[in-house]
Parts: sequence; structure tokens; C-alpha cells
Amino acid sequence: MIRVNNLCKTVVTGGQQLDILKGISFEIKAGESVAIVGASGAGKSTLLGLLAGLDNASSGEIYLHDENISLMNEDERASLRARHVGFVFQSFQLLPGLTALENVMLPLELAGHRSPAAAAQVFLDKVGLKDRGAHYPRVLSGGEQQRVALARAFAVEPDILFADEPTGNLDEHTGQRIVDLLFELNSQSKTTLVLVTHEAGLAHRCERILVMHDGQLSEEPVSASTTL
Repeated sequence: MIRVNNLCKTVVTGGQQLDILKGISFEIKAGESVAIVGASGAGKSTLLGLLAGLDNASSGEIYLHDENISLMNEDERASLRARHVGFVFQSFQLLPGLTALENVMLPLELAGHRSPAAAAQVFLDKVGLKDRGAHYPRVLSGGEQQRVALARAFAVEPDILFADEPTGNLDEHTGQRIVDLLFELNSQSKTTLVLVTHEAGLAHRCERILVMHDGQLSEEPVSASTTL
């Protein structure tokens, strides 16, 4: 499902070269749930963005569905994302001028779905927002906005879902509800789940834990007491 070979990411800041990722290689099988953890600045979000085709690597290869996205241009990567990938951002990334329903409809329309409104409503129902479809993001709580973001991500029934700190802006109660929804929808859809998190409880609900440290990646047993 996901295969990474010798992935490197280097940027220049303040006239100095910074190696964010240093020759990372790993595989994630279809249907697995994987947490990427590590200290702030370790490169977790950078790695997630590269896996989703939102950024370009300095070198190395990334395969999604046996397609080498490292060789694709932006239009080709966008097409691949539309067909196979969902993304949940910490900051929700909802369009303020669209209602909750319209935000969920948008990726469906881009994918050419025949009945985007009906399909979007189904997923709003699944996340408990049946009666909030006509509301704009500004009148929704943080938890409601994140549930809209989850519905949007799952509406296209992606093969892979990437989530970057999905509960980072939420209170404990709302965050736990979002986590439960995330794994419930993941299980029902058999979707590969790859998430970045600082929360040990969330990481240990995943089948695998990958730890970022100094641009390198190692695997931690799920039963171990991982320090995030």
C-alpha cells in the first residue's frame, strides 16, 4: 500500500542546510493503522506531507498503490489523492464560505461523484452531524468542525487516510470522541490509517508505532511505554 525507499528531505534556512529526513525506508500494508510519533521538530508532519504527495522529497522514492509519486507532477499527485487519499488536518482546513455539507461535498464533486449531496449527508450522519449540514464553520464548535473534516476525508472512501494531530486543538472529551470516530470509520472502511500524534493513548490504539528521531525512523513495540 505504502512503500518508502531511502527518503530524504533537506531545506536551506539561514544559509545553512537542514536535513529533516535522512534516508528513511519502510512499508505500510493495506488496512494497517500506524502512528508516527516523536519530539516536536523531528520531521513527523514533513514525512506525512511527503507521503500524501503534498510536498516534494529531496531524494528517494514513495510508492502509493505501486505508483511512484516521486516521479509525478503536482497535477498527477492531485489526481492520485482524489482517487485514493483522505487527509485530516489539525487546523480542520474547512472552507469558511461553504456549509458543512458543501465542505464534505467538495471532494466528491472533484472526483465526479454522481450524487455528492446525498453521499455527503450519509457521512455527516455517521459523525453525528445530521442536522448541522446547513451551518457554516464559524458557527460550529471545534469538535464539530473536526467531525466535518473527518466526514470530508471519509466521504470519498479513501484507501489511505493521513491524519496530522487530529485531536491537537480539541478538549479531552471531544478529542476522545473524535478518536473513537476515527478508528470506527477506519475499521468499517478497511482504510489504511497513518497518523501523527503526541498522544500516547492515541498512538497505542494503532497496530504499529514508528518513532521519528533526528531525521531517522525506528519502530517501537505497541506494548512498550513510548515517550511522545
